[in-house]
Amino acid sequence: MSFQIHPYQPEDLPSLYKICLQTGDGGQDASHLFADEKLIGHFYAAPYAILNPEVCFVVSHNNEACGYIVGCQSSSIFAQQSDQQWFPSLREQYPLSEHSEDSFTDNLLILIHHGYHVRPEYADYPAHLHINLLPNTQGNGIGRKLMTTFIDKLRELKVAGVHLEVSRSNLGAVSFYEKLGFNAIGEFEHSIGYGMKL
Repeated sequence: MSFQIHPYQPEDLPSLYKICLQTGDGGQDASHLFADEKLIGHFYAAPYAILNPEVCFVVSHNNEACGYIVGCQSSSIFAQQSDQQWFPSLREQYPLSEHSEDSFTDNLLILIHHGYHVRPEYADYPAHLHINLLPNTQGNGIGRKLMTTFIDKLRELKVAGVHLEVSRSNLGAVSFYEKLGFNAIGEFEHSIGYGMKL
């Protein structure tokens, strides 16, 4: 199968939303979890493409997007930018419920209203990323190629290090990142933080 990786372009944004939703349940389709199909992408995909397009990449097959890697060079700057330029309109559009339930939607609304915050454990690894591939794209070495493309771009931009966070239960992802050279730098209630010095 032939896959092409290209730098993010504004016309890719609908595909980022779609792929984010279709991989939002531990890599599986999360459509059944959200009444609003764009909600998960509002937090985990779109703000990176809008605010830091220079380090975002999309993979396609037969001219149809089937995966992406999005991120930022500086998590602290991204936190400020998203709080000033991205989240305010979403907070108006999606008010917090007074009777919040422990659902995927409610948890995402809390994240949107809380904003992005950098864990102190990641101070030496300023960049971070999110990578998502549709199931039929996996197993072709595309994940590794996307990660290499992203990391090479960070090196070109003289970024000191990069981090990511993965669910403890996602053993496949844990193995993938460790094989790429990421080291565990923090353990949290439901996740493990990984970092790589560049």
